[in-house]
Amino acid sequence: MNIHQALDWRYAVRQFSPEKLDNHTVESLLDAARKSASSYGLQPYKILVVESREVRQALLAHSFGQQKVLDSSHLVIFAALTDIGDHTVDRYVDQFVRTRRVPADEIDGYVQHMKGALAAKTSAEKKVWAHQQAYIALGTLLTAAAAMRIDSCPMTGFDHKAYDKVLGLTEFGLESTAIVALGYRSELDSTADLPKVRFDYEEIVMRV
Repeated sequence: MNIHQALDWRYAVRQFSPEKLDNHTVESLLDAARKSASSYGLQPYKILVVESREVRQALLAHSFGQQKVLDSSHLVIFAALTDIGDHTVDRYVDQFVRTRRVPADEIDGYVQHMKGALAAKTSAEKKVWAHQQAYIALGTLLTAAAAMRIDSCPMTGFDHKAYDKVLGLTEFGLESTAIVALGYRSELDSTADLPKVRFDYEEIVMRV
């Protein structure tokens, strides 16, 4: 199945089957999200997998009736870091040095550029930027799931503050961005075989 076939096959699942994803499959999907593109490579977010049914039951109360929060095989939450600054870049530099085995001063100019770009943003702008990066990773996860024929449903329709409280995200310097239910579509999901509704190529793509 090529990428276009995978994306045509993918849809926002309304009803999941009871079948569970195996650990290897879930880890492969999360690793794909980990490898997502990110501004400067800084990855200012975390990816949480909610395994506790009790916690998912508590989250359901703040999910506007979306039962798949509880019924899907796995629930994944993308959460953006709330404290963005020089330390965000320093963390990346440490990883850069370990990975590429080069001295930190070799990229000092780039480091100062990144720190300057972040310093120019207001606190609110930094938060928006962090959430934007989480959304990019979300897109990567959805595409990877489609390529692996794993069903998914991304959701932003939930009470973010309540989710943050249930999960204790504030204590970790995080706030929820989006959630994704993963698993396999139910045979009872009447929307599974409906044609995908998307605007035509010529209406979406502009050439300048």
